[in-house]
Amino acid sequence: MGRVEYKTIKAEEVRFGRNSFIEVARKVAVTEEGENEFVAISKGFYMPEGDSKRFRQSLALPKEPETLKEIAKMLTTI
Repeated sequence: MGRVEYKTIKAEEVRFGRNSFIEVARKVAVTEEGENEFVAISKGFYMPEGDSKRFRQSLALPKEPETLKEIAKMLTTI
């Protein structure tokens, strides 16, 4: 298996705490074998200088609209 290149199609973030954020992004993983689109939810923080961000954890979700709707519904009702 070859190298994977990740491309961000669209990303939005919610800041919380002093320097933390959660980013929700639609991304594509590109390999020699093809492409795989997914939604990534990542948690991170801004460096003290404020000019760059670092990611701590990430979760990849399938891009299917019905799956994403069900997850969104769970997040609002849990």
